[in-house]
Amino acid sequence: MVFYTEGLSKNPKFFLRMLCILLTFVVFSCSAKKEIRPEGEFNADKYLAMANELIEKKDYEDARRLLLEVKNRDLTKKYAPLAQLLIADTYTKEEENDLAVQEYKRFIEIYPDHQNASYAQYQIAMIYFNQIESPERGYGAAAKALEEFEKLKKTYPRNPYKELIELRIDKCKTTMADYEFLVGEYYFKKGSYKAALGRFQSLRKNYPDFKKEPLVLFHIALSQKNIGSKDKAIEYLNLLIEKYPNDQLVKEAKKTLAGLSK
Repeated sequence: MVFYTEGLSKNPKFFLRMLCILLTFVVFSCSAKKEIRPEGEFNADKYLAMANELIEKKDYEDARRLLLEVKNRDLTKKYAPLAQLLIADTYTKEEENDLAVQEYKRFIEIYPDHQNASYAQYQIAMIYFNQIESPERGYGAAAKALEEFEKLKKTYPRNPYKELIELRIDKCKTTMADYEFLVGEYYFKKGSYKAALGRFQSLRKNYPDFKKEPLVLFHIALSQKNIGSKDKAIEYLNLLIEKYPNDQLVKEAKKTLAGLSK
């Protein structure tokens, strides 16, 4: 609500009338907020049950209000961890990723040995993993997801997500390697062969299982050729032919090799 104050000082009665309206509006707004607490004395089970009902209805804000009550009033510390985890889950459901990560990290910090700590760590990794779109736009998310998955493996080796983790790690690495290849290819097409060579060699070193290695070897050979390193070019062409004799690039590699051997 906005009030224009120009001239109010010249009309005190009008000013007081508007002030009363504003105060009435504020009081009404505060009193109109619904009471969501269960009746009777504090009971963590009841609060959690009602919070879960609200989450099912996608009423996440009110659910968090109840969950905060559980966190702050549960002297037994039996229900507080679950409340903290559910708070993080509500932010995940709302796609408030930064807040969700923050709350999962808070759970791990407070309850590092809790049975659900590995779940919290997995959720952090998955938040980043789900942000991967393509090699061009997904490198940052893939790098963060990979870091969090590796942390999960190291910190909680008995976690129940082992098979899923390996598949997701493979996708992260593939996305990152694809991005490195695209950058190298960009430099190569631009004629910046030394820059391209650096990218392709780094790619081979950091991602030895990259599925496009024949193409990487071929680009390294051509980059070496274009900067005048004939012997290195021949070395990588031979490596491509020996390591991947059935690859479709072998024919072109042999042709290039024949030209260099003259």
